[in-house]
Amino acid sequence: MRRGFTLIEVLIATIILGTGLVAILVSVNQSQKTMVYSTYYEAAQEVMDLGEMAYPLAEVKEVDDIDVRETKATELWEMISRERLTSAQEDKFHGYTWERECLNKNDSEEDINRLGGLYVVRVTVRWGDRFRSHGERESYVTFWRKPQ
Repeated sequence: MRRGFTLIEVLIATIILGTGLVAILVSVNQSQKTMVYSTYYEAAQEVMDLGEMAYPLAEVKEVDDIDVRETKATELWEMISRERLTSAQEDKFHGYTWERECLNKNDSEEDINRLGGLYVVRVTVRWGDRFRSHGERESYVTFWRKPQ
């Protein structure tokens, strides 16, 4: 009669257990990264909304008025609100900037007419330390047509 486990059985069980633990730890690490990045993208979406409220594209009358220089999120807040940012909001929006540019404003009139009179507009939100190559950005493209 045999009692206990052989060395091979113990090694196989240890390898299986170790592989499972490593998979769980990698999954937890990825979940933490996802949670951190989701807060960045949530703040970026809020900055995009602030920019649209401060500089509504619907109110633009001329092509030259589409472009808006890079503006800090805190400045956008001050433009649309009469209240000051709380310290939590300042921390949240620190380092975020908003910018809007027309990508085809220098195209010929013929090219613009071929597009149905539409101008391509890109809105970009940047954050992080881009001078040390840690900067991130989120952007979207929309269209604008000159009012008749």
